[in-house]
Amino acid sequence: MRIAVFATAACLLLSACETPNSPEQQQVALEADGRDLAENQCATCHAVYPNAQSPAPEAPPFNTILSRYRDDVLAEELINGIQVAHPMPDFQFNPQGVDALIAYLRSIQTPGEGAEPS
Repeated sequence: MRIAVFATAACLLLSACETPNSPEQQQVALEADGRDLAENQCATCHAVYPNAQSPAPEAPPFNTILSRYRDDVLAEELINGIQVAHPMPDFQFNPQGVDALIAYLRSIQTPGEGAEPS
């Protein structure tokens, strides 16, 4: 019994240490979640890292996405099922996933080439 109480207390203490407390830590954690989501869901077609080439030429690299779309419009479309000119898998993200992905996109943006946000 004593071991179980100690183990539970240790787990709670460790989980409290892992929770980001400052806004900066929360932002870094959100961006990391967005990067993980991009790697797992999008990297087969899109370049999900800065200065990389997309595996599918019609899929824009993620470091220019927000020069093509306003982040609020992109967020809504990702939640509702985005429709674009190039073929994309049929998927929808939950709002938490979209927040994370948008945070990651903001963190890696470089100026686009002549694209205007829609």
